[in-house]
Amino acid sequence: MGIHTPADTLHRLVKQLLDSGVAESLEEAETIFNSYSLSILIRGKDAIDPNKQAALLTTIALGRRVFLGGVHVDGELDEPLLVPFALGTTLRDAVIALGGCVGQGATDAPLVIIGGEKTPKDERFSVRTVFSGWRGGIVPSHSDFELDERPVMALSPMLAAALAINEAFLYVSKDSAVAGLRPVGLSLWNPSQVERWMEDGGEPELQFLPSSLWLIGLGHLGQAYLWAIGLLPYSDPTTLQLVLQDTDVITPSTVSTSILSDEGIIGQKKTRAMAAWAETRGFKTSIIERLFDDRFKRRKEEPGIALCGVDNKMARRALEQVGFDLVIEAGLGNGYQDFRSLRLHTLPGLRKAQQIWKHNGQEKPNVSRPAYKKLLDSNVLDQCGITLLAGKAIGAPFVGAVTACLAISEVLRFLHGGSMNELIDVNLLSVENRTVVSQKKNFEEFNFGFIRIDEE
Repeated sequence: MGIHTPADTLHRLVKQLLDSGVAESLEEAETIFNSYSLSILIRGKDAIDPNKQAALLTTIALGRRVFLGGVHVDGELDEPLLVPFALGTTLRDAVIALGGCVGQGATDAPLVIIGGEKTPKDERFSVRTVFSGWRGGIVPSHSDFELDERPVMALSPMLAAALAINEAFLYVSKDSAVAGLRPVGLSLWNPSQVERWMEDGGEPELQFLPSSLWLIGLGHLGQAYLWAIGLLPYSDPTTLQLVLQDTDVITPSTVSTSILSDEGIIGQKKTRAMAAWAETRGFKTSIIERLFDDRFKRRKEEPGIALCGVDNKMARRALEQVGFDLVIEAGLGNGYQDFRSLRLHTLPGLRKAQQIWKHNGQEKPNVSRPAYKKLLDSNVLDQCGITLLAGKAIGAPFVGAVTACLAISEVLRFLHGGSMNELIDVNLLSVENRTVVSQKKNFEEFNFGFIRIDEE
């Protein structure tokens, strides 16, 4: 397993309390996070709906990485598991496998209801997940809000779950006075549709899926991509070819942000652990264990669509130089003030990758916070170790999950004749204040390869 430094073990969301100065020691920060718990409820016919099950599993998988005091799941859990993940045969099995606790949680814990109907209003934080077509979001549980009945695009439940965890965390961290009191959502068919995101924008029923994808980076974003891809309705999953590229191993801190990592695979190469997961799902995989740069070229028979999730300017600058037809690149905020932000690019676009990610010096980490001084004074770490620790990014798994829904929807939208976006810029502190720039590049000359769902 190797020796892990504090930079490898620190929970990447707990770090937010250190960098913001809210907590004056690591022990205080961990105590605060250990006091956060979450309750989830799924009832009646929702428990036998595969889309509601997908929302439930995503809520648990994300929630247990944020609410360290426990994620408690109540409802009809002895129903057959209908989501194609290797998590057992029943919902109860899946809840336990994902790290949830079966049973009612504390009455003052925030509550996420999966689907369901309007509930009586009370003082408790309580939201319902809602989704229809390519739209997903949350509403206060007592709200009359309902979406129209449309065939559900497979990523809408994941989007709703991620927004639910974001909202619940905004509530417990007291970062928003309106958390839980408003509808919040997105249309994955038309992300620029802000005020009326809940209205049918003419989105089609899902008919086509990509036949091959190249994933660059298998941490926070890469694993969110894989979770989303795993939810897509491949009736014959062997028709999807994945290339998985990374050089790192899974550390304890990886588990805090990455939806497919758990304590049992710490120390493993990310490529091999994620290939094992993908192959269990039935997909075909190839792995590349070298840094992504401009010194190799994609072969014609390899996937032409790349999903990039690496926080490295040198790698990003090379994205247009190795022969991909289409690149969906995403980056996340990494400081205590912007960790809820995400920015997505599609390449090629009006601006070249080398223009977007210009060479410049890295910002020095702030080591002056009380928690870092205490670690230094107590000789837990030397100055080098403190600098390394302070320089690590803050990460929230629900941000990566929302990003993955947006990124993969760019590919799906193109396959269904919709327009693509060159830039999507969102901060989950206020989802409605987002920037979306339409893609002007015409990709019709490329043959991305697709599978028709009803012909697999």
